[in-house]
Amino acid sequence: MHPMRLLTTAVLLVITFCARAQVLPPIPESEIRRIENILASDEMVGRRVYTPGIEKAAAFISKEFEEAGLKPLPGANDFNQFFSIIDPEKIKTTANLDGAILDEKKIIAFTPDSLLSITPQSNYSKVFVKKGSNLSEVFFKYLDDKNNVIIFVDTSFALKFARLATIHISQFSGSGNRIFLLTSNDPQQYSIQITQKIKKQNLRNIVGIIPGKSKPEEYVIFSAHYDHLGIGKPNAAGDSIFNGANDDGSGTTAVLALAKYFGRLQDNKRSIIFAAFTAEEIGEFGSAYFSRQLNPDKIIAMLNIEMIGTESKWGKNSAYISGYDKSDLGVILQKNLANSQFKFYPDPYPEQMLFLRSDNATLAKLGVPAHTISTSKMDSEKYYHTQGDEVNTLDLANMTEIIRAIGLSAGSIIAGISTPTRVRTE
Repeated sequence: MHPMRLLTTAVLLVITFCARAQVLPPIPESEIRRIENILASDEMVGRRVYTPGIEKAAAFISKEFEEAGLKPLPGANDFNQFFSIIDPEKIKTTANLDGAILDEKKIIAFTPDSLLSITPQSNYSKVFVKKGSNLSEVFFKYLDDKNNVIIFVDTSFALKFARLATIHISQFSGSGNRIFLLTSNDPQQYSIQITQKIKKQNLRNIVGIIPGKSKPEEYVIFSAHYDHLGIGKPNAAGDSIFNGANDDGSGTTAVLALAKYFGRLQDNKRSIIFAAFTAEEIGEFGSAYFSRQLNPDKIIAMLNIEMIGTESKWGKNSAYISGYDKSDLGVILQKNLANSQFKFYPDPYPEQMLFLRSDNATLAKLGVPAHTISTSKMDSEKYYHTQGDEVNTLDLANMTEIIRAIGLSAGSIIAGISTPTRVRTE
């Protein structure tokens, strides 16, 4: 095509998109209120994984997807994306290193086996992480490894070692037995015994798609997690249900509202996937599984939505984007809102490492422009992870404006006009 004709075509596409933006179907506040009140109702009992409450939530989300006109993903029969995780429960762990008994707290075992007995004759690879080494690099390298390995970690890493103990085996793809031990020496003789109870837990994401009209194999994803904390110790008012209206009922509400919004439009050039993830609160297992079912090269963008029910630190008509500087997705979204009062900002809480702490993380690590949109004031969110996170604490009018802004701002990407740069994770 002639360069001038190409430029003219691009200008016409932008003009058409901008004109179309003026006649988009509405997202009514009453609809946002309806969805939130159902997701955060006591009937959902806090939407904790492995409970009847989250099953009710899954059924509700599926029904909403069907009413929005979504289709199952190619190859699927319905909106359910079932998967399982291995959940080991440690019963007893012992280690003798050069004749010295190691404290059980200084042993971390990532293994799907219920019984292990390891000695130098067991043909395990052996690694010693010396003081001053990069423990995180070693840790992640071997957790995605298929071989059996013992990693002895110098005691100078005691604090980091304790944090590693909170990692769940199902977050990594490695299939081997990987045993970490905190010790001051690189032992020559050792005997390690591990006994644990292995449980296989079943979970499900809810995922639907609006196939693209001209670029069906290019995907734009809207996502949120629909699980929360369930029931806990009653507070002073006697309330024991963690309803999770903001975390992340607000994000799930946004995904459902956007599904109906784009379902009415039915003019998307690229395919739009809507995903409600499970098990974020216990380790982001839902989004990790979902991410492995797609070719990351075909994912143009992911807009994960997390806690948008309260005003951001800048007030109304604003939100922030995690990892703003990692791609130009935020720049594109803001450009599409040039004629509105809404403003997207970079994440103001970099010390919280939010970019790699939410459901966008797995795809972002693969280079996908996958970011989380939020308004949560991470330094002062009053009802975060409390029984007070209920619908009456949310600003539903402002939340509606945020959802409208997300839908409008993603328009040029869905229309095939804009393509964000890939994420830079270094």
